[in-house]
Amino acid sequence: MSHDSGRAHIVFEMDLSLHETRRRAEVVAALGPDWDPLAVMRAEEEAYDLLYSGLDERQRETYDMLVAAGVLPRRGAGRASD
Repeated sequence: MSHDSGRAHIVFEMDLSLHETRRRAEVVAALGPDWDPLAVMRAEEEAYDLLYSGLDERQRETYDMLVAAGVLPRRGAGRASD
């Protein structure tokens, strides 16, 4: 207990690391044995390629502005956005 201006304060701490470990284990279990994180990442990259493909001139200017501002990553050469 610490004292501050004559008022008593009780320090309350709770260690949630065991709870977090259980939560993460439950998430992985819920994903199931067929979950393939690399396939998910590849599919996400393909989705981004499609999202930024076929941009008209104005959309391309907006995209370039967002890249320059650091909001979006630049899609590499040979990508659908190029």
